[in-house]
Amino acid sequence: MEITEIRKLTNEQITSELASQRRKIFDLRAQSVTEKVADTSQFRTIRRTIARLLTEQGARTKTGAKA
Repeated sequence: MEITEIRKLTNEQITSELASQRRKIFDLRAQSVTEKVADTSQFRTIRRTIARLLTEQGARTKTGAKA
């Protein structure tokens, strides 16, 4: 998910997407313990998406944007 897509989301959608991404990385970590993960680049991709979501959420909180 790119930053342009994230900026189009509402605050509620960002919160739900953040929860979804955190669940994905949790499941991926659990999978890496129990079995072999086919695509390890997913860790990096999900972490960066979470960072983008948190950055946009923080910027909106700081500026008081109600988008």
